Amino acid sequence: MFLSDLILALPRVERLFAFSEMADLNSEQISAFMHRHQLPKGFHGVIKNHYLPLSDWLRNIKQSGTEIFAISGAQGTGKTTLAKFLKLALRKKYDWSVARLSLDDFYFTRSERKNLGKNIHPLLSTRGAPGTHDLNFCIQTLTKLRKLKKNETLKLPRFDKSIDDRLSSNNWPTVFGPIDAVIFEGWCLGSEAQADTLLSNPINELEEKKDVDATWRTYVNNQLRNNYPDLFQLFDKLIFLQAPNISAVHHWRQEQETKLAQKSHSSKSGIMDTQQINKFIQHYERITRSNIDRLPKIADVTMVLGTNHQILNTFYR
Repeated sequence: MFLSDLILALPRVERLFAFSEMADLNSEQISAFMHRHQLPKGFHGVIKNHYLPLSDWLRNIKQSGTEIFAISGAQGTGKTTLAKFLKLALRKKYDWSVARLSLDDFYFTRSERKNLGKNIHPLLSTRGAPGTHDLNFCIQTLTKLRKLKKNETLKLPRFDKSIDDRLSSNNWPTVFGPIDAVIFEGWCLGSEAQADTLLSNPINELEEKKDVDATWRTYVNNQLRNNYPDLFQLFDKLIFLQAPNISAVHHWRQEQETKLAQKSHSSKSGIMDTQQINKFIQHYERITRSNIDRLPKIADVTMVLGTNHQILNTFYR
């Protein structure tokens, strides 16, 4: 099915609230958010037409207790920006207590990934692919957040990409219970394993030269098949940011790295140059291509992105 056919097949929901109906999120707060995250002036329309209606939709469909709203999308699609805005909007407009987490925060430590690379396959020393996350730690954290009672606290892990390692727990933020919603974002959330027969042919230079016998991609695929569903079943809703193609992902990841370099204060920065980014993205390419095609068919919300990073449409199930 072509993308145009898929768009026509998905149901569209009209915006639930007009921009002028915001009671507790004013233009100054939105402008401050845009400035803080280095967003262009035109992003105001994205917030008005897509982000705010999504925050209202989440409020309307929320059940009792703590809900986990997952945001999936390739590198550079804007998952973190959306997650941060939803946290702001839900807190300001509806007085929710919101915890924000990323799957990236649950990468195995650098030393643990080096052991994976030594014992299973060298490519597993590079963060990113399924199999490089501490799933037990992730599931335990999300479960604890759901059970957090009044006056109970929990520290949330944080991973620093500039040093390619998890931060010390002394630098983890603390949340206070109870939590109304968890905004959880990650590039491969909702991904499914491919048929084993599809793994035999490499799709890029990395697979062809660094994974000659398909050991790495088979391991990653088996992780998706056997272990990651335990995490994905915790999600109450799945939001997917659909990139137009893999070329856009390369470009956006470069922009993301530029922002990371500007924010980094580390003398041993792990910031990547263009060539390193191109190689890095190849670790994600197989699953990213699959997700672009498949996730709009199962996600509760799909935001279709254009090549210039704009949101073309938002579709709700």
